[in-house]
Amino acid sequence: MSVLSLNSFLVLGAILFCIGLYGALAKRNAISVLMGIEIMLNAVNITLIAFSFFNRTPFAVNLTGQIFAIFIITVAAAEAAVALAMIIAIYRRRVTVDVTEINMMKW
Repeated sequence: MSVLSLNSFLVLGAILFCIGLYGALAKRNAISVLMGIEIMLNAVNITLIAFSFFNRTPFAVNLTGQIFAIFIITVAAAEAAVALAMIIAIYRRRVTVDVTEINMMKW
């Protein structure tokens, strides 16, 4: 019997998700907010892959979790590229990356 069970991976995913949620909600720096979002996406990947691994049958392999994780990694890479481009554009215009001072609706 393996020491690592599904509960271990779910607890790890929940802890990582809580750390990422704290980083996304409590930080004022835009880069820190993006890092928190990336940690949350990686926590979801861990839980999806754990569910896929522990939900296998003797005659079939369930790859649904791995396929979703690949899609999430792809979306996270695209999200990071677009968000960093937006942050660079906002920094060039406002000379700050503080999310409380970024209000593009008024001049």
